[in-house]
Amino acid sequence: MDPFKICEGIYQVGGPDMTSPDDCCVYLVDLGYPVLIDTGAGKSWRKLLSNLERLGYSPRDLKLVVLTHCHIDHVGGAPFLSEKHGVPLAIHELDAAAVEEGDDRRTAASWYGIDLPPFKVKRRLVGEGGVIEGGVSPLRWIHTPGHTPGSISLLADNGLYKVLFGQDIHGPFYASFGSDLDAWGASMRKLLDLEADILCEGHFGIYRPASEVREYIEGYLRSYGRL
Repeated sequence: MDPFKICEGIYQVGGPDMTSPDDCCVYLVDLGYPVLIDTGAGKSWRKLLSNLERLGYSPRDLKLVVLTHCHIDHVGGAPFLSEKHGVPLAIHELDAAAVEEGDDRRTAASWYGIDLPPFKVKRRLVGEGGVIEGGVSPLRWIHTPGHTPGSISLLADNGLYKVLFGQDIHGPFYASFGSDLDAWGASMRKLLDLEADILCEGHFGIYRPASEVREYIEGYLRSYGRL
């Protein structure tokens, strides 16, 4: 699969059918400057960079990588982008220690059989939410714990569409991840209240229109007995 445009200023540049089977879906948001959401597991960084170039971007253009949580399939490429290209990394403070300590259980690196060297993040996201400013539209982040303590989701609103990046809102949930199903249920209700038009999910692709987004989230709430 080739990288593609989802809507104005938003692209998918990585994923299991695009870069490597181990990768999450990786998204690029152009706020007037490009921001990458997650990085994949790390083995496919050359393909990821090639996809950026096919869309007219280079690693030097990236102003920030936002890591939605600490798992290897989302953060594995982050050390390369940070060390080789100087791209700053952001993650919620509650998941920061897992990557900075290279914890192979909390990062799920042991699941994938991938070594994750400890790496530093430049920006710790603190609290329940905030905005990454820039360009024609801001990118809002929302603390959505449940899958991990520091999981976040993001919302881009270009005036035409509200695009929700809900990477692993489907789970899974394990004690070794620090998962909390009650916290997750509350997080999903936060996301439903956003009434997004498009959902960019972490492993299963793009959902639209708003009715499909709602059904996707409510379907998981029902399956886990939280609706």
